[in-house]
Amino acid sequence: MTKQSFLRGTLILIAAGLITRVLGFINRIVMARILGEEGVGLYMMAVPTFILAITVTQMGLPVAIAKLVAEAEALHDKTRVKKILVVSLSITLSLSFIFTIGLLFTAPMLSQKLLTDSRTLYPLVAILPVVPVIAVSSVLRGYFQGKQNMKPSAYAQVIEQVVRIALIAFCIKIFLPFGIEYAAAGAMVSAAAGELVSLLYMLIIFQKQKTFSVRHRFFTTVKAGKDTLHSLMGIALPTTGSRIIGSLSYFLEPIAVTQSLAIAGVTAAVATKQYGELTGYALPLLFLPSFITYALSTSLVPSVSEAVAKKQPHLVEYRLQQALRLSFISGGWSVVILYIFASPILTLMYGTDHAAPFIQLLAPCFIFYYFQGPLTSMLQALDLAKAAMLNSLVGSAVKIAGIFLLASRSEFQIMGVALAIAAGLVTVTLLHYATVLKKITFTIYARDYLLGVAAIFIAGMAGRLSETHPIFSSLGVQTLFSITSITLLYIVLLLVLGLIRKEELARIPFLHKLMRK
Repeated sequence: MTKQSFLRGTLILIAAGLITRVLGFINRIVMARILGEEGVGLYMMAVPTFILAITVTQMGLPVAIAKLVAEAEALHDKTRVKKILVVSLSITLSLSFIFTIGLLFTAPMLSQKLLTDSRTLYPLVAILPVVPVIAVSSVLRGYFQGKQNMKPSAYAQVIEQVVRIALIAFCIKIFLPFGIEYAAAGAMVSAAAGELVSLLYMLIIFQKQKTFSVRHRFFTTVKAGKDTLHSLMGIALPTTGSRIIGSLSYFLEPIAVTQSLAIAGVTAAVATKQYGELTGYALPLLFLPSFITYALSTSLVPSVSEAVAKKQPHLVEYRLQQALRLSFISGGWSVVILYIFASPILTLMYGTDHAAPFIQLLAPCFIFYYFQGPLTSMLQALDLAKAAMLNSLVGSAVKIAGIFLLASRSEFQIMGVALAIAAGLVTVTLLHYATVLKKITFTIYARDYLLGVAAIFIAGMAGRLSETHPIFSSLGVQTLFSITSITLLYIVLLLVLGLIRKEELARIPFLHKLMRK
């Protein structure tokens, strides 16, 4: 099994994340074009439950599995690796069974009473087949990451999106004659199919590379895995705490939105449409750079943990500085592009720019979100997962309370939901940062951030000029030209200002060869 270094593994995840994001946007474009705003709203009403299913069944085990498998591999202890896999599978499959049965019986009440739209029942029921699939795939992802082989997980992400794109139009159109709610369920079915095919891929890779039989004496191994269970739970429970809070918050969000908008005098159909615009059109674009922060976060935990074990505080600080700087510059690019070109991007992708005000309001605030991933990983590596969980709880409380306070007012309505989301994510990031500062010595290099702000400002001014003085008559050609030009200008500014280091460029394989020449 191929093992990658810290930076190479990060680059593999970044590449896969970029491809997955692009494919994900294609998937959303297809869905939006066929379903329309109301259909997307129904689908997005069920998505939080889908995310909750993932969180509950995974139970934070991928991180725990990766850590314990890596330790067992270092000791060449194949028996312990098998115990970790068997115990993890028994946990996740049991949880998936319980969640599936629970959702099956509560879906009617959830759709009618809490989501206030009985049509959401069908996409909710469509989630059921994917729950056990997620249970098994989460264990395999953790296993491969523990082996420090990021390729299977990366390829599985891409395969999942390819299958979803290939099936979504077919699944929606085959159910559309029965009603928009059935079509939304069809979109969820395509997501389940993508998860299933990606799992089959990982199972094939696992079958080829494993050196032991998982099925042999499975239940005997489970009974003998009491210590392994305690080790897994000792890592998984604190790690998953903030994820569960986030998923529950996401689950409660559409409920709070619909109830608050109803108080403000907005009908259920209009509320569903507006929520679809915010969560189905605007937020996915704002989450665009998170594939970079996700890759950094995934690689940061083992790297920082190793540095802490070796008592290398300077390396701990360097890794955090590096992760935050890269998160800032990638997030800065996103803020510039989305704030200036929100309307043409939305028009080209979805045929409507109704969500543009949401993007322009949230884009500057989302720079805080791009710091969250690395800060969360740092807290986990420093054994501060409980603090991260509490910070997430406070942020979720701020968001939900903000929705009730603002969205229920007639002068804010759906825009109040956007403001509440911004308040929640800014709160969590600031609390994470304050918690890290209490644990380690951390120097803020103000020069880097000031130069970064200057690069963002210059690129933003150039973007505004490009928008007000178009060269091409075609909206698509002009938007592509403007974004490409601004991106190139931004990269040049980053290189000139020294915000991208030479040693970091040298880690990219083809650039490394060019630099050696």
